[in-house]
Amino acid sequence: MAVRDRVGAHRDRMREQGFRLVQVWVPDVRSESFVAEAHRQSLAVARVDDAGDDQAFVEAVSAPWED
Repeated sequence: MAVRDRVGAHRDRMREQGFRLVQVWVPDVRSESFVAEAHRQSLAVARVDDAGDDQAFVEAVSAPWED
């Protein structure tokens, strides 16, 4: 049986079980551009004052889920 036929049969079985195929595009974490952007963002976060208004907001809206 060809790969195409096996994949099709597998998808048919999954649909019969009530599943639906969903494809998701995600960033390629291996790319140089991703690594550079992640580094840039981590440096920006490291420079943020922890006592700032933004952090206070995050803590305030997070409080209900801490229990």
